[in-house]
Amino acid sequence: MTTLARDTRLPPFMDVADFLAWPGDGTPTRYELVDGVLRAMAPAGDTHNRIQSNLHLLIGNHLARTRPSCQAVVTPGVQPRLRADWNFRIPDLGVTCRPSERDDVMMPEPILLAEVLSPGNEGDTWESVRACATIPSVQEILVLHSTRIRAEVLTRDEAGAWPENPVVVERGSEVRLSSIALSFPIEEAYRHTYLLRSTEGGEETSP
Repeated sequence: MTTLARDTRLPPFMDVADFLAWPGDGTPTRYELVDGVLRAMAPAGDTHNRIQSNLHLLIGNHLARTRPSCQAVVTPGVQPRLRADWNFRIPDLGVTCRPSERDDVMMPEPILLAEVLSPGNEGDTWESVRACATIPSVQEILVLHSTRIRAEVLTRDEAGAWPENPVVVERGSEVRLSSIALSFPIEEAYRHTYLLRSTEGGEETSP
């Protein structure tokens, strides 16, 4: 979940270079840079964290088996192409197939990015998705909801264009990520969340 920072003690405006050199505000709060303005990243809820963890496990295991040169990274730093000097975003998950050349906070050439929607942050998250879609290396963006079993997948076509609308995946269907040649039942991303609990016995249902 993210909210715009309002603390007047924070720097009012900065570029990416300033942001990366900034020592922080002395608290554990993490920030993104959105059009030159700091945006605080509030702690995520349990369901959000479980979905993020499940997705990291699914993608990480798949890459280890099929594309060991690629890696899934939780909360990577990425720089949109649009207004690049003023934006530093932190999606929930990213995949890159290019090794980092140094201990950098920026993920090199991400090909897949994923976000988990939390209650109250839909607007900020979709705005971030639009910004990340300007990164030339990104081939696909996955958005998972955390209040219902639902995924939305945006995939570039062969000409490099984004679709007008995402592919919507709901319970009983598979999420297909062509950027890494992975398909999985959508329920796999929601394991151990209340969304897969039956209302009668409280047991987790099978995917």
